[in-house]
Amino acid sequence: MKVAIFGLGYVGFTAACCIASTGHDVVGIDVSAAKVARIRAGVAPIVEPGIHRLLTSALSSNRLTVDTCIGDHLDDADVAIVCVGTPSAPDGAHDMSFVAEVSRQIARAVRMRTTPLTVAYRSTFRPGTLDDLIAPLFRHEVGADWMSRARLVYNPEFLREGTSVQDYFAPPKIVIGTHDGAPDPVMDRLHEGIEAPVFTTCYREAEFTKFVDNAWHATKVAFANEIGRMCLNLGISAGQVHRMFVADTKLNVSACYLRPGGAFGGSCLPKDVRALQYIAADSGTHMHLVDALIRSNDAHKHRLFEYAVAGLPKGARVLLAGLAFKAETDDLRESPNVDLARKLLTAGFDLAIYDPAVDPAALTGANLGYAFSHLPDLRDLMVDASVAETGHFDRILAVNATARRLNLRGDIPVLDLSALP
Repeated sequence: MKVAIFGLGYVGFTAACCIASTGHDVVGIDVSAAKVARIRAGVAPIVEPGIHRLLTSALSSNRLTVDTCIGDHLDDADVAIVCVGTPSAPDGAHDMSFVAEVSRQIARAVRMRTTPLTVAYRSTFRPGTLDDLIAPLFRHEVGADWMSRARLVYNPEFLREGTSVQDYFAPPKIVIGTHDGAPDPVMDRLHEGIEAPVFTTCYREAEFTKFVDNAWHATKVAFANEIGRMCLNLGISAGQVHRMFVADTKLNVSACYLRPGGAFGGSCLPKDVRALQYIAADSGTHMHLVDALIRSNDAHKHRLFEYAVAGLPKGARVLLAGLAFKAETDDLRESPNVDLARKLLTAGFDLAIYDPAVDPAALTGANLGYAFSHLPDLRDLMVDASVAETGHFDRILAVNATARRLNLRGDIPVLDLSALP
């Protein structure tokens, strides 16, 4: 294939060299004449292990050429990859001027094509950019039939400085975003031979995934450093604590607890987070991330309540399927489902609760105290399976696996709050 790459910075130049090494013909386009001249002379514009060898090989085999303008390079190209920068604007938003200008140039260059050019964006930008900015630019420049000239794709990169060549050929995943969520055969061919999970989705999910990844990476670094500061203040070995922490790949370093859904609760997490905050204050450790956890969790509880009752009139009959912190237990201590029940009652909804593991008469100790201090009318709210399955409800809220035990009528809307759609 012939591949045109716009922007020869870190991402674009690495991609150009790596793609050329797989046998494709690559033309790299960058507005910097000095950078283009250096690349032609065999000098890489970035310092990165393995990149000089790939550049030398690509130039000697004539698999890589570079230029400062589009010219006729797109006339016979199979794919154009946009890797121009999206620096921060003064308000923190992305500056989209470079992406917009390159998109205009590509759109003008494909006006006379008889087959669509796949235009893949690797620049990081907010969800909705392809739909709300780039597609309208192509429509304006090419006309109403622009989709017969160009097929827009979002294909984020997952390269780390220092290992970008390795990461190109062994990425953690491949994400292809298209307007209809269907695969793009040109992008499939471009990634031939690369072993990685492939996710083909619509634009906005693909555009968002890099933000989620990078925010999580930043969260991990900040969390690790907050723990490190506390270890220093308490005279604890941060290294030993880290080794024990990452050794747990079942819960600590895994996909566990990372699925968007219910808020955290129960007898451990809220209590221990508050205790950690106390220890931090007592030891003079500033832990801004940890301090935000309870507030973030409370905000999530309220948002789930809003989501649960959206469109319901006051007084509507609601069944809450599940009350305990986890299904098949009767632990109500700091259960977010108890908070949800309380919010539903306060807002004036006619609430019924089904949870076969919870017997109000059998609750004891702290569990009993928490339940009845938050839901004094708990005994009157509980219903059995027959009522849950045959009663008239305007909406059923499934907060854990309890709802799966019911033979629910198909005409009642069921909203699963344990896993957001």
